[in-house]
Amino acid sequence: MAKKITKAVIALAGFGTRFLPATKAQPKEMLPIIDKPIVQYLVEEAVDSGITDIILVTRHGSRALEDHFDSSPELENLLEAQGKTKYLEMVRKISTMANFVYVGQKKHMPYGNATPILCAKPLIDNDEAFVYMYGDDLVKAEVPCTKQLIDIFEKTGCAAINAVQEMPEDVLYRYGIVKYKEHKEGGVPNQLEYFVEKPEPGKAPSKMASFGRFVFSYQIFDFLSPEAVGKGNELWVVDAITKLAKDHVVLAQPIEGKWLTTGDPLNYLKATVEYALDHPEIKGAFREYLKTIS
Repeated sequence: MAKKITKAVIALAGFGTRFLPATKAQPKEMLPIIDKPIVQYLVEEAVDSGITDIILVTRHGSRALEDHFDSSPELENLLEAQGKTKYLEMVRKISTMANFVYVGQKKHMPYGNATPILCAKPLIDNDEAFVYMYGDDLVKAEVPCTKQLIDIFEKTGCAAINAVQEMPEDVLYRYGIVKYKEHKEGGVPNQLEYFVEKPEPGKAPSKMASFGRFVFSYQIFDFLSPEAVGKGNELWVVDAITKLAKDHVVLAQPIEGKWLTTGDPLNYLKATVEYALDHPEIKGAFREYLKTIS
């Protein structure tokens, strides 16, 4: 019987340069979406999907992340003394959601979106699969995106699975786009052949764009090393997955839900609006406010 998936690796080592100066002294993933930092939405999605161990791969100067997921006795005592039990329970829950492990991304490691996976390798057993999440991708879904992927991963026994979503033709050039293998009757659907990174207009092999949710078997490490750099001398997730897909079943799985990126100021604001329109305490008033804007 396959080992239960209990670990998630979250990539949080970027500098957030597009948000300067707001990110000069704090990680971009600590920017708030309404009343929670971006990273907490990721952790909650993982925990709601059965994950118990969260590996946060950070850069130097990311103390705010550790402080957020640590207990805060002084704040808790103050809230308790003031009788603010709602906020007290909220604060206490953060540090007990999961087991948190912090791994610093070393300067000698190559840059790239696959580097955090390599940094977390010593914490992954060679007989277990794990979840990998980009720190700036959020997914609004009734069934957590990560749970959707884990369920299909366990059902099919694939070597890896990546969440994808259909995007409009005019924006495909911004993303890694899926080329699917021909589906054979009785075979596993949605098998990846390879990715085309940022295809030229009109040359995309599909409309399905890869985003930052993955489940990997330990086999992914066969294709990841500091020397396995690709375009721009960076270590790319899509390169490792494409190599894995040559001899193993790798799925590019459409998910039920809405992918929202927070990687730049405009999309961060769009994500904030999406979550504000669902927030139980402010959604009504916020919707009425939006109607007043011409």
